[in-house]
Amino acid sequence: MTTIIEDLKQLATVDLFAECRKDDLFVGRPFYLDFDRLRLMSNDKWKHDVGGVPAGAFLLALYNGEPDIDEAFLLRVLRPTKLPTDDDVVMAMVDYYKESPPGNGGAQLDSFTRAEFQFSGLECRVIGTFYRAPDKKIRFAGDLDNFYSPHNYRVVKPNGKVLEYIVNFREQGIPGGKGDERIGRVRYSSSLRHVAGEDVPVYVSALDFLGKRTALFGMTRTGKSNSVKKIIQATVGISESGAKLTDETLEPVGQIIFDINGEYANANQQDAGTAIFEQFKHDVTRYSVLEKPDFKVMKLNFYKSVVDGFGMLASLLSADTANYTRAFCNIDWSNPDPTDHSAKTRYDRKVACYKACLKRAGFPDQGERVRFQDNKDIRESGIPGLNGVEPSKGISLDDAMAWFSAAWENYNTSAGPFRTYAAQNGGREWADEDLQSLMRFLTGRARPGQAQNETGYRKLIPYRALHTATVDKPFEDEIIDLLRAGKIVIMDLSQGDPDIQRTYSERVCRRVFNEAMDRFINNTQSNFIQMYFEEAHNLFPRRDEMDLTQIYNRLAKEGQKLRIGLCYATQEVSSISSSILKNTQNWFVSHLNNQDELRELNKYYDFEDFSESLRRTTDRGFIRLKTDSNTFIVPIQVDQFKVPES
Repeated sequence: MTTIIEDLKQLATVDLFAECRKDDLFVGRPFYLDFDRLRLMSNDKWKHDVGGVPAGAFLLALYNGEPDIDEAFLLRVLRPTKLPTDDDVVMAMVDYYKESPPGNGGAQLDSFTRAEFQFSGLECRVIGTFYRAPDKKIRFAGDLDNFYSPHNYRVVKPNGKVLEYIVNFREQGIPGGKGDERIGRVRYSSSLRHVAGEDVPVYVSALDFLGKRTALFGMTRTGKSNSVKKIIQATVGISESGAKLTDETLEPVGQIIFDINGEYANANQQDAGTAIFEQFKHDVTRYSVLEKPDFKVMKLNFYKSVVDGFGMLASLLSADTANYTRAFCNIDWSNPDPTDHSAKTRYDRKVACYKACLKRAGFPDQGERVRFQDNKDIRESGIPGLNGVEPSKGISLDDAMAWFSAAWENYNTSAGPFRTYAAQNGGREWADEDLQSLMRFLTGRARPGQAQNETGYRKLIPYRALHTATVDKPFEDEIIDLLRAGKIVIMDLSQGDPDIQRTYSERVCRRVFNEAMDRFINNTQSNFIQMYFEEAHNLFPRRDEMDLTQIYNRLAKEGQKLRIGLCYATQEVSSISSSILKNTQNWFVSHLNNQDELRELNKYYDFEDFSESLRRTTDRGFIRLKTDSNTFIVPIQVDQFKVPES
């Protein structure tokens, strides 16, 4: 860390304009300039002297019209462009090829002709302007407020400390504060023949990621996970630094990783020794959908956490279109007004019948008992299962199953206690609509007295593995406590089917969001929470999804004010909702192999400058980086994630 701080201090002393006026950086002269494009004439020797000029390289067009004005346009090389003399050169070249003898490349060109033939043109994008402000500080603006005739400028290719100064220039100036971490080095091309040994470091600030949206796109095994680990490492660094945020000290940052493939939670051969849980052992808590050593289990006691457990079941059954399943999923579990005795009585009946459904579906319990009010007519009805039973004193779940089954079987009996109740209460049913849906689900009988003709409670059987009889506190509450304490939570979802993965992810996200919203409404101080999603296409809404109330859309649009950051990685830009993409500030983009994805990417910032290189180059860790505090995209080679020094 000491070397990074010293390097950044040296970088802050660089005089950009003095360094760029050196002759050894010269690469050409412009012959066309407007607010967006510059075309320049270069020469093979000038290119050779500066180590080549690849596509994507940064150049500077320095204004030399007046000696006391420091101004330079930042350029990015796009492609070759035609010089006005190119047609004449081509004609002369063709004539030479026709007349030269075959073999050994023909006769050598004379020195004058060689000099004429080695001129070529380059087209560049104008990215912005470096200038010296009246306070003598160097500023950068992402546009031009004026330009003069092209002959007033000379173009240079920055390297070394000058290039380092440019790629690390931020809105606040040169990096050097707490939270700055090296992410990699400048890399323009897959071929490195002309730049062997050159290492121009690029830094990122963890402050760019706190509460912001960060996207990582690229084919499998092109370095996305390595980049995520670098971001997590930088966040841990600033979390422990006590950095200042305007008028407050940064509290420890909570981080949660939704680990679809299990690569952060478990050691693996491909990334030996770099699993996050291995590097930050004292701060990491791992959760799994299965019981495993050193993992906490992501299970609920469905009998103790009625609302949370029911919400999970409703999510898992959301695609079921059967009428009785939809009725079951739509049951209202709002807490009744404690002063409304009737509402409390009906709520207790629903809870008891729901627990009877769980019991019949095989959810283990530890002697669970339920209590609810019936009435004297029911107790003295003579109906087996109801007669003589007093639920108000507490009954076992086995007795509750028998009680509600008997109640539904005899619910419409003309002289029975339930019809008598309705007659005595102006037609008001003893069982409200929700309770009737639960009794139908419990028995598999669509109507009282009918034969069993519906699957009912059996639809809950596949989800028994999500229940544990030994946990009293919901795992979501444990996770919230850990995140608020500034710890790292890893949710290992690798052994769950896609429905369970989505359900757990959505529940935890919604829990974090709602808790943060409560803090925001109550004006309670909050620390930052960073969320990381691997294989985000398995969880996030698709591009054409119009429901903006989904939790991931809400996190993207409202998370920043709640101090919730979102970092997501996937192979396809088109797999992510446009609502999320439009709110993303930080972009890490590596190899994409088809034009459809590139067209989607080109909608954002100026990634269109890199379309061809993104499609052609497959080097692992070769990233085009855009961060929140940097105005322009920088092509980099991300450093390999390494074990932090103790």
